[in-house]
Amino acid sequence: MTMVTTIPVIENAQTTPKVRLISMDQPWEWLGAGWKDMWRAPSVSVAYGLLFVIMGYLLVYMVEARFHFILALTSGFLLVGPFLAMGLYDISRRLEAGEPVSLGHALTAWRHNPLSIALFSLALGLLMIVWVRLAALLFAVMVGGREVSLDVAAGQLFFSGSGLTFLLVFTATGAVIAAAVFAVSVVSIPMMLDRQTDFITAMLTSIAAVRANPGPMALWAVLIVIFTGIGLMTFYLGLAIALPLIGHATWHAYRSLVEDSDIEQQPL
Repeated sequence: MTMVTTIPVIENAQTTPKVRLISMDQPWEWLGAGWKDMWRAPSVSVAYGLLFVIMGYLLVYMVEARFHFILALTSGFLLVGPFLAMGLYDISRRLEAGEPVSLGHALTAWRHNPLSIALFSLALGLLMIVWVRLAALLFAVMVGGREVSLDVAAGQLFFSGSGLTFLLVFTATGAVIAAAVFAVSVVSIPMMLDRQTDFITAMLTSIAAVRANPGPMALWAVLIVIFTGIGLMTFYLGLAIALPLIGHATWHAYRSLVEDSDIEQQPL
């Protein structure tokens, strides 16, 4: 009896990638492999993570008097995170291939497949703009159009009916958008780095991987949110460790989920 371990991304297509069926314990194994990668190249990985910390502080400084923008940009990090973590995928790819690792290589990883990565990042960037504007609209309609600072907004949001309603709608809307982004991006950029794959094929492969493994991928999404949330709640400092860990683990998620270019033998 043949055990099905892979499924095609497109039905009856012979040339498109196949995605593997995985078990519920795989996401934990990805975290373990990501942790090992981070400490195989700690100076580069943590330096890359610190860039996110600096970026977070700069964003808060630029929009300090507009709390809804701080909220939207911070939560929107989950939307553009797959693109921003591209250098971490490349570090793991290089470690796997026995190639030298450096911050310069990580920051220029896009050169492996520039057109496809640029088109994908453009789509994420446009979605981020839509999300920020939508968050501003929700804030204006539900809380009021006034620009408020962080200290004033905290009381206004958590100790008023309109503020709590805004937080519920904001969270629900953001969760739907983040879930869609997760589905199209969970293996897209690692795949584009690893192969000369166009961004449409990469996104279809990512969606197929999520559809084929709903349980493990839901667990993986929750783990990403938890670790990223810990990083954000520590005033961004925790991102220096959390994001390299998630980024390296995402490379191993891609390697587990997407079948190698060469045709693999099916177990009997």
